[in-house]
Amino acid sequence: MHTSAGLTQTAPRAVLFDRDGTIVIDVPYNGDPSLVQPMPGAREVLDGLRSRGVPVGVVTNQSGIARGFVTREQVDAVNARVEELLGPFDVWELCPHGNDDGCGCRKPGPGMVLSASARLGLDPSDVAVIGDIGADMGAAAAAGARAVLVPTDITLEEEIRSAPAVAGNLAEAVDFLWAGTP
Repeated sequence: MHTSAGLTQTAPRAVLFDRDGTIVIDVPYNGDPSLVQPMPGAREVLDGLRSRGVPVGVVTNQSGIARGFVTREQVDAVNARVEELLGPFDVWELCPHGNDDGCGCRKPGPGMVLSASARLGLDPSDVAVIGDIGADMGAAAAAGARAVLVPTDITLEEEIRSAPAVAGNLAEAVDFLWAGTP
C-alpha cells in the first residue's frame, strides 16, 4: 500500500466501486450473466461496509453499448447478476457512451461520481472511489472525491505511479480509507 498524500482524513460516508476488474473479474463487453465472477474478497468487503451502514455504489463505463457489442438489456442482466452475487448496491451509475461521444458521464469525467454522490445526498468530498485503472482515479479527482487504485494485470505502470493511493486488494483499499494512513 502506498499513497502520495500523507494526510489523515475522515472516513468516507460512501464508497463507489468500478465494476469490471474491481468487484468482478473483467470479461470485456460482457453481456452474459453466467460469466460474472466476483473478485476475490469482494463480497466480504462489500458486506463489511454495509454492516457499518456505509452506502456502496457502482460507477461503470459500458462503451460496449455504444459500440453495438452488447445491448443495454444485456448489461442490465449482468448488473443484476453482480447484485445477486455481491449483494445490493445503494446506487448504480452506468455510462453507455463511447470514447468519442463527448458525454459528461464517461470516466475519467466526473459525471457518474457526481450523480451517485447527489443521489446518496452526499458531497463528493465525502465519497471514495475504488477502481483498477487511471480513468477511475481521474473521475474521482475531477469530482472532488477520494480514490484508491487496486491494480490488475491491465493497469498501466503510469496509472499506478500517478494514483493518489494504491492498494493490493479491495480489503486493503477499504482499510486505507478508514485508517487514512499507508
